[in-house]
Amino acid sequence: MHLFIKISFISAIALSIVSCAENNNSNNLAERKEKLEKLKKDQAQTTAEIKKLELEISKLDTANAKVEKAKLVALDTVQNENFTHYIDLQGRVDSKNISYVSPRGPGGQVRAIYVKEGQFVKKGQLLLKLDDVIIRQNVVAARQGLAATRNQLELARSVYERTKNLWDQHIGTEVQLLQAKTNVDVLENQLKTQEENIKAAQEQLNTTSVISNVSGVADEVNIHVGEMFTGAPNAGIKIVNTSNLKVITDIPENYLSRVSKGTPVIISVPDINKSYNSTISLISQSISSTSRGFTAEAKIPNDKKLKPNLTAMVRIQDYNAPNAMTVPVKVLQTDEQGKFILVAVKEGNSMVARKRPIQVGELYGERLEVKSGLKTGDVIITEGFQSVYDGQTVTTSA
Repeated sequence: MHLFIKISFISAIALSIVSCAENNNSNNLAERKEKLEKLKKDQAQTTAEIKKLELEISKLDTANAKVEKAKLVALDTVQNENFTHYIDLQGRVDSKNISYVSPRGPGGQVRAIYVKEGQFVKKGQLLLKLDDVIIRQNVVAARQGLAATRNQLELARSVYERTKNLWDQHIGTEVQLLQAKTNVDVLENQLKTQEENIKAAQEQLNTTSVISNVSGVADEVNIHVGEMFTGAPNAGIKIVNTSNLKVITDIPENYLSRVSKGTPVIISVPDINKSYNSTISLISQSISSTSRGFTAEAKIPNDKKLKPNLTAMVRIQDYNAPNAMTVPVKVLQTDEQGKFILVAVKEGNSMVARKRPIQVGELYGERLEVKSGLKTGDVIITEGFQSVYDGQTVTTSA
């Protein structure tokens, strides 16, 4: 029993010693960390004071100051200018007067062709003659029938006049008079019907003469004698009038609010090396479900070199600032604070680079509109700015 008590007492003492050692180690670690933090703060403060003193000394002791080598750059002065933004698209030349000649009737077999491809034709000029034999015979027969009816009508009128004279003398019956009058009325109505039928037959005969409804050039003549002519584009005559041309282009729907009737347009036709100034004359009222765009048209002047379906480059002016500040887009830089440009300012006897935060506007080509942050006369760094930092001395001469 006494031995057990002694062992327990010794164990308690050992545990107490271990616990004290652990507490001492923990306290030492915390103290060391605290001391390290204090030394770091002291070091940072000392370093800042050293830099401050070095800067003050360099300003006072100009004879021994270390001269920083200036960075070679290129400069440009900001000036106000007219800035225009365009929507660059591709279109095609088209004619307002492109006509595919068609017959006024059902068509028929071609008997004669009076136009050649490339020939200029006038409105109302005869182009084709269709087979008219049967129609012509019908007209002749109708006219012969009309002549016979006229003879019958003259006879009926004569009979009626005689019958009426006898009736006035109380000779004959009323039925005879009424019968004679009825014969005249029937033949007169028959005569009117035949006259209308002759007009219709004559009009049908006229449809065998196919004429041009516009003036222009016979761009395509895809029909031959003996073939059936119905006016189909692939088997007929195409007349093009190049005196009234336009350019058609498809504009993406996201530009709908920026384009309207009257918007200025610059049209270039590369194949003939010609450019034209125009305006939007027509905008479609719907958005295409396939291209997700809308169609716009612009008129172009008459030019003999222009042909329908020529490719045209269309520049639609959707923004213009007559007194804007612009810079080359390559000088724009971005950091965590936003967009900025490096400018060169005079500080003492040196030219120093300084960051200038800016607000940008539209971008077209290589020019970027600057809404704010710069003023007229500011000098910006346009070359060599990639390795220049804020406050660095710069120069334009090697």
